[in-house]
Amino acid sequence: MGELQKLPNIADKLEVQLQGVGICTPRQLRAVGSREAWLRILAVDPSACINRLYGLEGAVQGIRWHHLDTATKQDLKAFYTAHKNII
Repeated sequence: MGELQKLPNIADKLEVQLQGVGICTPRQLRAVGSREAWLRILAVDPSACINRLYGLEGAVQGIRWHHLDTATKQDLKAFYTAHKNII
């Protein structure tokens, strides 16, 4: 298990994807933020879904994505919709 997997929501596949886009530590993920991390992943994996974005945000906040507040989920959904349609 790598360092990123110590964060909530980060399993093997997502850790490998994050490392592949230059995010190798929890500190780097927090610095980049969930949106930029997701955009980087989306650029190499067009199947990147909204749950992956939620998971990244939860990891940044240190919580399971299921516990994100409604306003955050709505904001992320709007971001996802705006950016997913351009790929």
